Amino acid sequence: MKVLLLYPRFPKTFWSYDEFMKIAGLKAVIPPLGILTVAAMLPTDWEIRFYDRNVNQETDADWQWCDMVILSAMLAQKEDFLAQIHKAAQLGKKVAVGGPYPTSVPEPAHKAGANYLILDEGEITVPQFLEAIARGEEQGTFRALEKPDVSKSPIPRFDLLKRDEYLMMAIQFSRGCPFECEFCDIINLYGRKPRTKEPSQTLAELQTLYDLGWRGSLFVVDDNFIGNKRNVKRLLQALIPWMQERNYPFTFMTEASVNLAEDTELLELMAKAGFYAVFLGIETPDQDSLQLTRKFQNTRNPLLEACRNINEAGLLIYAGFIIGFDGEKTGAGERIEAFIEETSIPQPMLGILQALPNTALWERLKKEERLLEGFGGLEVGDQNSLMNFVPSRPMAEVAKEYLEAIWTMYEPKNYLRRCFEQCLKITPNPQLQQTMYFPPGKGLRLLVHLLWRQGWQRREIRGQFWQQLWAIIRTKPQFVNMYLGLCAAGEHFWEYRLLARERITEQLGFDPLTTPTPVEKPLVRI
Repeated sequence: MKVLLLYPRFPKTFWSYDEFMKIAGLKAVIPPLGILTVAAMLPTDWEIRFYDRNVNQETDADWQWCDMVILSAMLAQKEDFLAQIHKAAQLGKKVAVGGPYPTSVPEPAHKAGANYLILDEGEITVPQFLEAIARGEEQGTFRALEKPDVSKSPIPRFDLLKRDEYLMMAIQFSRGCPFECEFCDIINLYGRKPRTKEPSQTLAELQTLYDLGWRGSLFVVDDNFIGNKRNVKRLLQALIPWMQERNYPFTFMTEASVNLAEDTELLELMAKAGFYAVFLGIETPDQDSLQLTRKFQNTRNPLLEACRNINEAGLLIYAGFIIGFDGEKTGAGERIEAFIEETSIPQPMLGILQALPNTALWERLKKEERLLEGFGGLEVGDQNSLMNFVPSRPMAEVAKEYLEAIWTMYEPKNYLRRCFEQCLKITPNPQLQQTMYFPPGKGLRLLVHLLWRQGWQRREIRGQFWQQLWAIIRTKPQFVNMYLGLCAAGEHFWEYRLLARERITEQLGFDPLTTPTPVEKPLVRI
């Protein structure tokens, strides 16, 4: 069997870092770990060609060569995902699909022409698919009735990657999250009982990357790295000597719940193991909204104190925020802005609340007949889509607050100030000589472009840029890479806020930054 594995393109999103990628000479932030793991499950006598379409595209010869096309996708990749299914069907190729998007919403892939829907987690459903192929079945839908033991997962096929085209490599230690946030689809996809790999298994994946020559940053893609604290500590205790023996070839970042700040031992272990950053789902400083959306873990201790503890443990904070919760009072955007100013979180990901398919929020709104037609529905996937449900306050008001917050937070002077202040808040990690890691060739290119753009071309910030850079060099030289990397990312966010304004304006029919909010028309429910 000759198989073409394709990973669809992402549109421009908050996390695509488009302009940053251009000036750094890179193509994508992280590789697609899911389809690389599937590749490792395929029979050894199958011939495989893999293309991450965000990095390089397959050729006509590849399409002619293959017997089957296998695709994996997230919701944001819907457009290119469906386009590749259509193309394969038109060429008479068999198509198999999987990943979070078709698992949540299988119908579009089926209608587009997919023959095999390999849904849920591949450790269970890929073998089902392979058995069907062996029986000569022409189509099928494969689902799992239970969650797999991820300690049996194979090492992803990192060898298939053009590794020099990525900012980071990626590994996964766990799946699932113990919490029950109403809007989150992770517990639907992976369950509330976190399942982890064995420490030896994760070290084997790291050794594979090390042997392939990778040196630099790795993203641990777990949706909540600390969901199973006991097993995470086992991993970190094994990882620390492994890193020390190899002179810290990697630096790590991951995602975690805010209760990370309550566990001093865990924070210390992460720092010793080489973690330099963590993404937190803060969502909102409004306690009523946190309670309503069942994000109880964010209400146990003051959020400002949690951020301070994590910075003092040596970790840079990235964070997600949401506007549009039920019962939210006017001014939520301003309250989020104020929180971000106080914590100096440099890259806050602010999004408008979406009801994702099959989440508790989706089911509740469906019962309340509040899901909307024509406002995203199953089309959601980016942070600047209007709500796909009838909100508890005017939608135009929510959109205006969202856009005003994005516009203010990512005003260049404000952004650079937060980058600087965040670096000052972080306690240096003596284990790490570098935080963000850039290969010498890519790093030099990025530095030259950055000094030209922000140190000269952008007159409104060039003085601020040089003053802050000099202060970092004098007071915290180990944070120079981090500061420059954050500054360079601003080139993406300054374009992204223009895109957010354009998208919101298109959906509303007017620019909320320049036009008084009109009286809203009735919204059409599904």
